Amino acid sequence: MEVIINGGAGSGHDDQAASDLRNKFAAHGCEASVTLAKSGAEMIDAARRAVREGVDAVVAGGGDGTINAVASVLADSGVAFGVLPMGTLNHFAKDVGVPLDLDEAVRTVAKGKRQQVDVGEVNGKIFLNNSSLGLYPDIVRDRERQQHRLGRGKWPAAVWATVAALRRYPFLHVNLCVDGKELARSTPFVFIGNNEYTMQGLSIGERASLADGKLSLYVAQRPGRLGLIRFAWRALFGRLAQERDFDAMLSDRFDIETRHQRLRVATDGEVNIMATPLRYRIRPGALTVIVPQ
Repeated sequence: MEVIINGGAGSGHDDQAASDLRNKFAAHGCEASVTLAKSGAEMIDAARRAVREGVDAVVAGGGDGTINAVASVLADSGVAFGVLPMGTLNHFAKDVGVPLDLDEAVRTVAKGKRQQVDVGEVNGKIFLNNSSLGLYPDIVRDRERQQHRLGRGKWPAAVWATVAALRRYPFLHVNLCVDGKELARSTPFVFIGNNEYTMQGLSIGERASLADGKLSLYVAQRPGRLGLIRFAWRALFGRLAQERDFDAMLSDRFDIETRHQRLRVATDGEVNIMATPLRYRIRPGALTVIVPQ
């Protein structure tokens, strides 16, 4: 079994932590080789090497970005994928039912069952959780700039970046092609989920299933800043479906065109520049994940 941990600066994972992790797996009768990877490229290289060597499972430890990097190698490979939720939000781990406690997550990898889940894809890049255009990629870009240039912590930088994005509040003009129908929208954001997200009530932002073979698409039609607050309020109280200017759709594929030749696109919290049009697809059952019995 190969275990790949985000060992980048500031993550708190070192050789001692790797040794402790090997001992945790050994306690369950599993021999684990632990790699501390310092970048996404190192994570991908380690996962590819493990697949070539014929391991039966590859485990990723870190946040959703780390999980995405390793999963991008394992999709459609048939090699089992284990998850150790060692990040801040751990969306994917929560939605597949992996315990957030590290000892219990190790036990799940050692003793759990294997289950196939879908992955989303945009222009060849996969995402396990979601992808977005507009406000969110701008916020992530600005947050990272503040962290690197001003030395701010992640959360203070995120707050300042959000305030700056809402002050600019740019609109994105998009043409959506969904099931043969074309929709023109002017919006501050487009959100695409791997399977359907709960968009109302106290479970907002969660998914009941990652194996329904559908992408979800959510678009707000030209709301002002107060309009976003109204959407959030209606979602909390279960009345978002009554909004005329909020589109929620399910399909196995979406095409998105804009007047921009290149666009910032967020996938599982990581931002890349992609050429348009953006072609979103679902890959049903592409990833074999180890989940609790």
